[in-house]
Amino acid sequence: MSLIRWQMILGMAVSLATTPALRAQQPAPRIGYVYPAGGQQGTTFQVVIGGQRLKGLNEVFVSGGGVQAIMLERARPLTPQEFTEYLELKAKVDALEAKRLSSSQAGKPAAPHGEKGKTQPAANAPGGTAWTPEDGKLLSETRQKLAALVRKPGGAVRKAPTPALADILVAQITVAADAEPGPREIRVAGQSGISNPLAFLVGQVTEFSEVASETITQVKSVIQKSGERPQTSNPKTEMTVTLPATINGQVLPGEVNRYRFAAKKGQRLVIAVSARQLIPYISDAVPGWFQATLSLRNAQGKELAYADSFRFNPDPVLSFEVAEDGEYVIVIKDSLYRGREDFVYRITVGELPFVTGIFPLGGPVGAQTTVEVMGWNLPSSKLVVEGKDKAPGVRQLSVSKDAYISNVVPFAMDTLPERLEEEPNNAPETAQRITLPVIINGRIDSPEDTDVFCFEGRAGDAVVAEVIARRLNSPLDSALKLTDASGNQIAFSDDYADKGEGLMTHQADSYVKATLPANGVYFLVLNDAQHKGGMEHAYRLRISAPQPDFGLRVVPASVSARAGKAIPLTVYALRKDGFAGDIALSVKDVPEGFNLSAATVSATQTVARLTLTIQSTISALPTALKLEGRATIQGREVSHLALPAEDMMQAFEYRHLVPATELKLAMTGSYKIAGPPKILSDLPVKIPAGGMARVRIAAATIAFSNKTRFELANAPEGITIKKVSPSRDGGEILLQCDAGVKPGQKGSLTVTASTGKPMPPNKTKVPSGQHPITTLPAIPFEITQK
Repeated sequence: MSLIRWQMILGMAVSLATTPALRAQQPAPRIGYVYPAGGQQGTTFQVVIGGQRLKGLNEVFVSGGGVQAIMLERARPLTPQEFTEYLELKAKVDALEAKRLSSSQAGKPAAPHGEKGKTQPAANAPGGTAWTPEDGKLLSETRQKLAALVRKPGGAVRKAPTPALADILVAQITVAADAEPGPREIRVAGQSGISNPLAFLVGQVTEFSEVASETITQVKSVIQKSGERPQTSNPKTEMTVTLPATINGQVLPGEVNRYRFAAKKGQRLVIAVSARQLIPYISDAVPGWFQATLSLRNAQGKELAYADSFRFNPDPVLSFEVAEDGEYVIVIKDSLYRGREDFVYRITVGELPFVTGIFPLGGPVGAQTTVEVMGWNLPSSKLVVEGKDKAPGVRQLSVSKDAYISNVVPFAMDTLPERLEEEPNNAPETAQRITLPVIINGRIDSPEDTDVFCFEGRAGDAVVAEVIARRLNSPLDSALKLTDASGNQIAFSDDYADKGEGLMTHQADSYVKATLPANGVYFLVLNDAQHKGGMEHAYRLRISAPQPDFGLRVVPASVSARAGKAIPLTVYALRKDGFAGDIALSVKDVPEGFNLSAATVSATQTVARLTLTIQSTISALPTALKLEGRATIQGREVSHLALPAEDMMQAFEYRHLVPATELKLAMTGSYKIAGPPKILSDLPVKIPAGGMARVRIAAATIAFSNKTRFELANAPEGITIKKVSPSRDGGEILLQCDAGVKPGQKGSLTVTASTGKPMPPNKTKVPSGQHPITTLPAIPFEITQK
């Protein structure tokens, strides 16, 4: 229940001893949680950051303006050797304490006159032993050794129940009074690289945290005094807050947290939890995130309201009108009573504006759109959105009341003609007649509602019909059917997966693409697959010829690079409406010395693996990178920036591309690698199906021997390394292709060099005992006829 949990005081974590050259190749730093995960405008406070491989990180960065951060200190777990020593010393202290206690209870001699309180050794102590001055001296010396163990720089004896949370950093955050409220990203960086980003929220109301004044320094001070775990008495199980407030907390196994506040009759309170918003996915827990439950009770403990989600969003939200003056209690816990340090939450409560829905969900570029706003504590039910000089895409809308800004909701803008759905249109006989292309803004008004549209089509026409609703925060779970005039089904779609929507676990929008079989009238039938409806079940339905396009995601969102060393990147191409062309990649607005290898997503690829090599050292501070993709579509050049993302695992299995706002690069080390590897063979390497191809590598720093292991990372099926042999200027890799691989396939190969154990098939985690040396520049390839 405190900023630094006492249960973290005992334990250990393994630290690998490697040479400096190998250590530079270890995985990048990773942070698992930040607590508190935000702060109020105009305040200064401390945060705790837990993660892995945080040694040597001395900088904290928060995206956006108005937030400054200073690293205070690091508390690492003891090494295995130190921890063994700790256990031995602790056991010796315990044995001596037991001996002293036993001796005192057995003898209990009276103190001599004039020496009040001084006890003498008991002659009849168990085992024939008695407490002696030598025992007292030994106890004192052992205690001093125990305390000295955790006085080492960065040292702390802590229990880390999860290796991913083993390292702890403490930072001081200052949020300017005029800092823009809303979500930011926080990272830590230093000589060993830059971490992944985590959410950090800037709030407007007074913040409360569980024992927020406690720091690592205080924890270490207590340990150094006694060498033992502090004992707490009368733990605080309930905190009193004043509204409006943001409450910061963490949930440990079995914990239930309670917060008491006073409210007056007639107040319309909004109680909104941010938990999954802070840490979208947890790889080693089911369902894959902290599933908070929220309850509101009166002073007598009677439950007045409950929520375990808000529609399809796992983070619960309550709206409650206070019936009488008095005290009320918020209760939050995990739905399965799980918990650990990364079960972090923020609860914002007060008479604050909250938008539950808008209509329409979008509007045309170049024109104004009047939007109906639904929700609680709103200043108005209407909002005018200006589309002049705006580009197509999704923007975020919010409203404000009494200087408090609401949550944000997405609003789409497009260049196609738009119109509103018109009732009645529940059956083919009353279908709304439309002309293509068009975007229809409508809603499923009730569970029984069905919206039907008809249009004229010609034989051979390609038609796309796409529902955009869930991706725009609508609760609609659409089902879409295309039929001919006789009612024969041509195409149907329920849930269409958009890989770019990494925060969605239920992709509920629909998409159909079909070639019309004949001239005539066609119908589109749209309803809710779960037979639900209402004012907020809105949608945008695009009906048009295919509009080929693409989006890009680049992983990871934080890149740690050493000058001269190839850094692997993965680019995902989100191909739209059948686009099947090459996408050329480049790094924008950077100085000379940046080189992308295999910088093309070929027409047959949706995933490309490339490498970035930086030949000259840039600023030590993290630098924002922009990766751009260009393609020719229907005779015109189209370009899009790649959006950074983190490849996150959910519940041991599922993977999601979670978007980030910035792609950050940090340089590591202070020197450039001599003679970085180079590909000497002609590119792309042409590998015959059922045959082999040789790739010559110039790499003076790599030993092409039995001690060095070369492996393909995430290679296409059927392509393997047959043999590796040394040469005068480096080495040669013999690639082999199975006969069943289809000629014409293009892509890139990423080769890693390491020592130790081989990488298990289809695994990305470096096994214990394997020490990465380097990654070779990505090798473009093409499969040819043998």
